[in-house]
Amino acid sequence: MAYYEHTIVGKQDLSDKEMQSLIDKYSKIIDKSGKILKTEKWGLLNLANKIKKNKKGNFVHFKIEIEGKLVKEIEKQLSIDTNVIRYLTVKYDKIDLKNEFFGSKK
Repeated sequence: MAYYEHTIVGKQDLSDKEMQSLIDKYSKIIDKSGKILKTEKWGLLNLANKIKKNKKGNFVHFKIEIEGKLVKEIEKQLSIDTNVIRYLTVKYDKIDLKNEFFGSKK
């Protein structure tokens, strides 16, 4: 298993309930054969450029330990999810669980 940081950017008009269901959906996929080390809700942030007509995005950041083949499954699901405008997955040798860059709510 490897360490990853996975960030999801949801549409700006998602309610808190819809955003939480999005987080729960992908948390369940990750929990199938991996482990979520930390979840950070960064909230609604401005985007540098418009993405799919959105000026802002709801950011959620996961720090996870998971197998590489499951990352492809998660990214496949994200690419067809209409509530997600962008996502990014980065592999790390070791994860920093102490620092929070945008102040976590969870």
